[in-house]
Amino acid sequence: MKRNWDVEELIEHFTFLPKEMQLVGNKTGETRIGFAVLLKVFQYQARFPASKKEIPKAVVSYIAKQVNTDPQLFSQYDWNGRAIKYHRSQIREFCGFRASSTKDIQEVMDWVHDHVLPRNIELEWVKEKIYAEFHRRQLEPPTPERFDRVVRSVIRTYESSFFDQIYHRLSNTSIAQIDSLIHLWTSESSEENINPKDQERPLTFRELVADPGRVGLDSLFREISKLRTIRHLQLPEDLFLKVPPKMIKRYRQRAVTEDIRELRRHPAPVRYTLLSAFFWSRGREITDNLVELLIQIVHRIGARAERKVEKEILHDLKRVHGKTGLLYRLAETALEHPDGIVREVLFPVVQEETLRSIVKEMKNTGPAYRQKVYTVMRSSYGTHYRRMVPEILDVLHFRSNNDVHQPVIEALQLLKQYARTSHHHYAETDDVPIEGVVRPAWVETVIDQETQRINRINYEISVLHALRDKLRCKEIWVVGADRYRNPEEDLPKDFDQYREEHYQALKQPLEADAFITKLQQNMHEVLERLNVGIPSNPKVRISTKGNGWISVSPLEPQPEPRNLTLIKAHIMKRWPMTSLLDILKEADLRIGFTERFKTVAVREVLDRETIQKRLILCLYGLGTNTGLKRVSAGDHGESYKDLLYIRRKFIHKENLRQAIAGVVNAILNHRIQEIWGDGTTSCASDSKKFGAWDQNLMTEWHIRYRGRGVMIYWHVEKNSTCVYSQLKSCSSSEVAAMIEGLLRHSTDMNIEKNYVDTHGQSEVAFAFCHLLGYHLMPRFKAIHSQKLYRPEAGMSDAYPHLQPVLTRPINWELIRQQYDQMMKYATALRLGTAETEAILKRFIRNSGHPTYRALSELGKAVKTIFLCEYLHSEEVRREIQEGLNVVENWNSANSFIFYGKGGEIQTNQLEDQEVAVLSLHLLQNCLVFINTLMIQEVLMEDNHKLLSRLYPEDFRALTPLIYSHVNPYGTFRLNMRERLSLGKRNVS
Repeated sequence: MKRNWDVEELIEHFTFLPKEMQLVGNKTGETRIGFAVLLKVFQYQARFPASKKEIPKAVVSYIAKQVNTDPQLFSQYDWNGRAIKYHRSQIREFCGFRASSTKDIQEVMDWVHDHVLPRNIELEWVKEKIYAEFHRRQLEPPTPERFDRVVRSVIRTYESSFFDQIYHRLSNTSIAQIDSLIHLWTSESSEENINPKDQERPLTFRELVADPGRVGLDSLFREISKLRTIRHLQLPEDLFLKVPPKMIKRYRQRAVTEDIRELRRHPAPVRYTLLSAFFWSRGREITDNLVELLIQIVHRIGARAERKVEKEILHDLKRVHGKTGLLYRLAETALEHPDGIVREVLFPVVQEETLRSIVKEMKNTGPAYRQKVYTVMRSSYGTHYRRMVPEILDVLHFRSNNDVHQPVIEALQLLKQYARTSHHHYAETDDVPIEGVVRPAWVETVIDQETQRINRINYEISVLHALRDKLRCKEIWVVGADRYRNPEEDLPKDFDQYREEHYQALKQPLEADAFITKLQQNMHEVLERLNVGIPSNPKVRISTKGNGWISVSPLEPQPEPRNLTLIKAHIMKRWPMTSLLDILKEADLRIGFTERFKTVAVREVLDRETIQKRLILCLYGLGTNTGLKRVSAGDHGESYKDLLYIRRKFIHKENLRQAIAGVVNAILNHRIQEIWGDGTTSCASDSKKFGAWDQNLMTEWHIRYRGRGVMIYWHVEKNSTCVYSQLKSCSSSEVAAMIEGLLRHSTDMNIEKNYVDTHGQSEVAFAFCHLLGYHLMPRFKAIHSQKLYRPEAGMSDAYPHLQPVLTRPINWELIRQQYDQMMKYATALRLGTAETEAILKRFIRNSGHPTYRALSELGKAVKTIFLCEYLHSEEVRREIQEGLNVVENWNSANSFIFYGKGGEIQTNQLEDQEVAVLSLHLLQNCLVFINTLMIQEVLMEDNHKLLSRLYPEDFRALTPLIYSHVNPYGTFRLNMRERLSLGKRNVS
């Protein structure tokens, strides 16, 4: 049962009805409150709680108020006596439930086998579905111990059946090829560069697991060789097509973490299913990597050509000042002496060298510049990059669902037909697509003006650029890919069948007219309010400067906090130079987040206490970036080999995310409202650059911050607790990362508002956030250039004070036409049928997608509503600024914790990079948790003496993200029996 509840949820789930109050009857004292809690909890989750600890204090307090009882009496309620047995029977009868028999349990398990396990086999998720089914059938589930045994048994039975099914679908050829490949499990390749045509030397398993290197032909050919090796296994294309991605990932992880001896010990169905899951999913991943490499290489061809030409121009160019005057004097002199000799008449007016400089400058601009760039691009492509085309067209199969983009598909077929020929031109009988393939500015270069024939090299460059543009917005997709697959597969397949349920989940009306009417009404209200208030608003001005100009005065500084230094001094005195390793240990002893780290193997051989200790050491080494080798040298008795085993078997992305969610929930649950205020429903998101090795596709050069690295995108709530983090490349969309964090944080926090800076917003972002039920609140850097849209046509004279920044009315008809499609994409984001970034790829400016245009119109309407509130209210602007300041504070603490190796992520493996980031996230949240307890203890001791001295500005600036009392360095000493001297108040 979740620990944090807001008032609306308590009212919805735990409010007593008159008949239920009659059932409580004349019971008194602890019996009354105990019975009432049992009744409402049973109604909520269709089972009785196993212990009092399952029930949050907020729930007990809310129920106690309704039955007029002291909530403290609940602790006195006898959980094992005869009274509770009678109460359970009474509640069961009142709710129409009965105890489940052996036959009932078997029927439910049969239902689970057929309808639940094909979707997911994760234990906790399956348990949740089974409890819901018992509820639906009005059956009380068995005791927790028996329930756990039964569920594990049905999962084992299903897995065994699943392994047999997959094994029997594999041909003898596939099994033989897999056997021959795993014999090369640990062997190393002596060749650094792999020839894509070389089929003699098979790749090793380690080479197949490795991520691609930096962008270039060597990486591309290496990925092609990997893909050919996997296709040589001849696995059925639809082998895992209907298997949930989580299950595939689970089996793939097992295959990767087990060595050859472990795999060979498995029965044949298990062994070949695990390996097939790895090879099948790895093939799709490699296909995605190939597409990504192709996109970046084509971009590099053009970008390098531009840089080279610009460098030459800057070297040669001597800009001539006053050209207009010089040319005027030349023209005037030429008209006065039309029959004169140039050297005698013009050169005395303007020197010959000056004229040469003018000619050179004019040649280096306009069409001449573009021609020069194209010439350099052609040279680079023809002598180096062109050899990739035959290989790419051999292994990747491109498709499009839109007839508009078929010319590009036809052009690719033509390229494939001529790929290994030496012809300079295409045959005159060939139908060579030009429109929709060749950019207008390049047509003259592609088509020889004298012979009217197509130059092959120039045409190939045009085709590759067109292909890149269409791949980026998924108008062209790739067979066998995952992120670049058919975009129709990204959408929920049951949307039309369960349309009403999906609309209810989004809390949006079924009819487009109701949706539009509400938005129009909101636009009218906020525009009118801003129009009335703008004349008396001294901080906001709207002028006719330029094409309409919005001017917003900076926020005035708030009063400095008076007592924060005193609080920090108390903490430093009580807990001086506390080891960061001890903070991580103490957080786990109180929360138990290491219980979330389950092995990817079939069973755990080590005892849980040993696993806990080694997990803490591993997480510390990863989260501080010091590494496992350095941590293993500490005073704790654990070797590097032991820590490496734990890292390989237990520490993976999903486990880390669950542990982070557990720590976040514990922080929210332990906060004292008197200190931290009411539970928050808002968070802020922003990214921070970290240095990283660059022999991989994730690391990129950052234009703004300079240097190569990756970005970590954080979602941090107002009291410095980070609810979600993700690794992204420097050039990837912050909008996709923002939406991803809002949807996938999996904590008890109910997010309603999200603050972002300019990079985290767009019209599409406003639209999707509105459809998903979030309020996007950005801080605009270029606020002066923003425009407000009119809610309806025919309102040119309305809102006179806003006229300079008002523009056209919203195209509601476009929104009405695409309403269902927009909801379908919003549902895809909510359900996670594909990666958020993969879905949003379709909605970039040059995509031309009709749903994109509708989303853009919706985003303009929602953005107008927000801008009116932003300009009208200084409180809104300050709220956004304060939220973003919290993220900046979180970023500032990253370098204090992630200090190892100069703060640079020193790995080229994507999974290792993500694990490092998530470990940092977990460690920093543990610091926030322990600091929260320390601050509360300092403020609450001596009858709230220090708390009573705090002013409003102290509460405003109070944060648990402090570290002046923390020592992250030194020897790594860990004693699991030593505890920090925190009072009983904060013990869970």
